[in-house]
Amino acid sequence: MSFKAAIVQMCSGVDPVKNAAAMARLVREAAGQGATYVQTPEMTGMLQRDRTAARAVLADEAHDIIVKTGSELARELGIHMHVGSTAIALADGKIANRGFLFGPDGRILNRYDKIHMFDVDLDNGESWRESAAYTAGSEARVLSLPFAEMGFAICYDVRFPALFRAQAMAGAEVMTVPAAFTKQTGEAHWEILLRARAIENGVFVIAAAQAGRHEDGRETFGHSMIIDPWGTVLASAGATGEAVIVAEIDPSAVKAAHDKIPNLRNGREFSVEKIAGAIAGGVAA
Repeated sequence: MSFKAAIVQMCSGVDPVKNAAAMARLVREAAGQGATYVQTPEMTGMLQRDRTAARAVLADEAHDIIVKTGSELARELGIHMHVGSTAIALADGKIANRGFLFGPDGRILNRYDKIHMFDVDLDNGESWRESAAYTAGSEARVLSLPFAEMGFAICYDVRFPALFRAQAMAGAEVMTVPAAFTKQTGEAHWEILLRARAIENGVFVIAAAQAGRHEDGRETFGHSMIIDPWGTVLASAGATGEAVIVAEIDPSAVKAAHDKIPNLRNGREFSVEKIAGAIAGGVAA
């Protein structure tokens, strides 16, 4: 069963209420173009580098405005609404970077907490320590939907191919990668990583991105993409600002890709042995 998927590209600020309103406007636009599955970026609800200021407006899941708005939009529009992620306050004082998929009745069908924390020091001076504030997830899952088997990841997860392979082996046909990639890493790796995950697993990849200069001073790469199992970019957004992009997803293309390149079936177990290399006066035995 083919379906029309849409990406909502955003430039989220520091006010969750304003971001929820922007999300609602763009999601309605996407549904107006016939999309029955709509995905928003990582941290839809707020991008705020000042953690003290961020904590002052965070809410738990039951009271979060993005969760509430996502549920309402799904019910109003009769769509599968995927909030790529938003920051959710946890009881222990930490935060979850949590994605939500809502069914057409507004119920939460799936939650996914980002597993891999973005703890890096870039050569342009940017330094990020997600693990200082966020609790990492530990569970991946593949969700059976009426139109496809769907797997979940968030942003930095894309650099960990084992996560995608495990979901593909579990039957995923569509992988989702909502993100807020930095401009520097996005320019270097965004498209090639997304296309690689699609090609090596023979799956569709749908990746909504944050885009442009944000209120907190950071700059994200944009270029939201929908990619088919052969690695072809079906739709792509620009580098900055809001956008809605749409593509037709035909899950039968997954089987066709697997029939051409059956690497999921051809994989073999193997061992790795670390051995000494050449040494002075001869070669190690």
